[in-house]
Parts: sequence; C-alpha cells; structure tokens
Amino acid sequence: MKIKVVSPSAERAEQVAQILRLSDPDLEIHTATSPVSSLPTAINGTRPSLLVLDGVDGLGLEALGRYTHANPDVEAIIISSEQSPAFLLRAMQTGVREVLPTQLNPHALGAAVRRITRKRKPTAAPAELGVVMAFIACKGGSGASFVAANVAHTLSLRDGRTVALIDLDLQFGDSLLMLSDQKAASDVAEVARNINRLDAELLRSAMVQVSGTLSVLAAPDELTQALEVLPEHVEAIIKQAQQMFDFVVVDIGRSINAVSLRALDMAAHIFPVLQLTVPNVRDARRLRNLFSTLDYAQQKLHWLVNRYQKNAELTLESLAQTLVTEDIATVPNHFSAVTASVNQGVPIGKLARSNPVTRALLDLCNTVAPMQKGKPSWLTTMFRNTTMFGNA
Repeated sequence: MKIKVVSPSAERAEQVAQILRLSDPDLEIHTATSPVSSLPTAINGTRPSLLVLDGVDGLGLEALGRYTHANPDVEAIIISSEQSPAFLLRAMQTGVREVLPTQLNPHALGAAVRRITRKRKPTAAPAELGVVMAFIACKGGSGASFVAANVAHTLSLRDGRTVALIDLDLQFGDSLLMLSDQKAASDVAEVARNINRLDAELLRSAMVQVSGTLSVLAAPDELTQALEVLPEHVEAIIKQAQQMFDFVVVDIGRSINAVSLRALDMAAHIFPVLQLTVPNVRDARRLRNLFSTLDYAQQKLHWLVNRYQKNAELTLESLAQTLVTEDIATVPNHFSAVTASVNQGVPIGKLARSNPVTRALLDLCNTVAPMQKGKPSWLTTMFRNTTMFGNA
C-alpha cells in the first residue's frame, strides 16, 4: 500500500515514515514537507492509498475534507495536538479514520495503519447475508418501536447469533431508549454523512452495543438531520449490516417516503403493527393496497396486532377479511409491564420473563426465524440470561 506522510517539519515527516517502515517493511512510504492546508501541492499527483498528516489544525481539516471529497478512495490518519470532542467529530465528518496525539506512539501508529491495511485487503463474501426484518406502524402510537426493539433483543438471545437494530424513524426514533440508557455517540445521519467511508469498522463504532450480540444504530437527535439521509445511504447501511449481523431489524416508524420504501424493498419480512381500532384498521388497509401496488409477496407480510384483547369490539376475523390474509399474529395487552419496560429502558424479556408479552414475542420470532437444530431452547436461553441480571 502506498502511504504519503505530510508534515510541516521535514524531520518530523521522516520520523513518522521511519516508524511506519519498521512496522511493515512492505509498505511504500513517501514524505512531503508542507502544511496540511496546502495538501494538493504536497501530494503532487502521487495518488496514495493512505495519508498520514502531521500537525493538523482546523484549516488543515478543511483542506483534507476538500481532498477526500474529490478522492473518496483515499484513507487518512491525522496527528494533532487538538483532541477536543468537537475536533474529533469534525475529523470523523471529514472521513478521518484515526486521530493520534502529537506525542508519537509507534505502537499506536503502526496499529492504526494495520487496521486500514486489513480493511483494504479483499475478503471473501459471507456465506449468508443477515435477514432483514422491517417494522412499520400503521398508525402513530401502535407500539411498533417497542415491538421492533424487543424482537431485536429476543433474537439476540438465541444460538449466539448477532442482531443489529437500525432506527429509521429518523425524526422521532427512540428505539435505543427501549433497550438501554446508554447515549449514542453517532447515529444514522452521521453514518450517512460519511457514506463513502462506510465499512464494518465505521458502522460498528457508530452503534451502541447493548449486549455482546445486540447493537443499535440510533436515529439522529436533531429533526433537521433526517433530511440528510437519502435512500442510497439507507441501502448501503443495511447492506453493510447484513454482512456483519445474522439479523438486521429495522424500525421504519410511520413515514412512507423514498427512504422508508428502500428499506421495505430490502426486507425479507415486513411487520405492519396496528391495534384493533377503526383508524388503525383503515390505515392498515391503505398499507395493504400500497404493498400490493409494490408487488410485495404475501409471504413477506406479517400483520401484527399489538395490545390485543379478546373482548375487543373489532375482531381478528373482521381484520383478516379487510386485509385479505390469515397471517395475523397478536401481542396481548399488558399495559403495566410494557410501560415499566419503556420507562426503565429495559427489554421486557429481562424485566418480566414470564409475561404474556414476552412469550408472544418469543413465538413471533420462532415463526419467522426458527431455531437451529441442537441449540438451546428459547426459554432456556431467556431464563439463563435474565437470571444473570437478577429478577425484576
């Protein structure tokens, strides 16, 4: 791999280059003495695969941003005395892979370069891509985000398989709050801004790891950032997640637009979530008509009635007639347990393992993603993991 080291100091540039040569003799190292703000002149047509830039300040980041925008295949590591969170965020937005302190640590610098080298080596395609499951609300307040988050948690307890939860309710998403009180360091919009740099390492670093098998990519905090996310961004993020996880659960929210339609197109299973009320059923019928227009196969759709009560005025039979389907699952009404789960940010499977809602979610997951033979049962796994955390 060809590397260009740029520093305002010739001595410093050579020092960095020597560290890199010692870390990997196969690297092709070139140096240039120049401020980073004059980056195009320093590179002078050499077209490196990796830039290692020393003495980077705000102006240097701007110059780097212009260069990487024009040359998205070039990676960058910067060395800077500026280590503030604001600077690090700007660096990430510029596409920088690593920000190292001015006091050189040969081990840290060599490791950073090796990570990029490994990423650029061609890898074999995975034997099987992760299964995409999309949850969409037929009506606001139907509980689709709760169901999506807790299905993701339930799937993550089985077989040691891994799950990504992607919150595409871009304006009002709160899937992470259903599972954890951790704060997201990044989100869907931030990944979209760095889409040319998207790889497994970037996506994993942007996600909140709720457990060893469950990671969440949060929706943006700022409403205006939702406008920055485009359909092609969503497609790239989901495809990358499919290469990393066994299941990719997507919380669509309620919006029907180009972004949500791209995710729905990619889903192997779509779960429209509704309650048995006239407005919900009316909007469910509208969704069914849309899905028919989009030529979605019937086996792709799994209608889900949340907060189901057997004595409801509307019946499952009448809903089945309206939607022209027999594929309707239910999650029973248990307001107190669900409210406690949401307010505490704890999956209902950990908070109330024997609750009817927990069991309904287990049944739902087992229907669309059966257990592998010879693996522990769902209930065994659920009970073992919840016992580890103590009973609520």
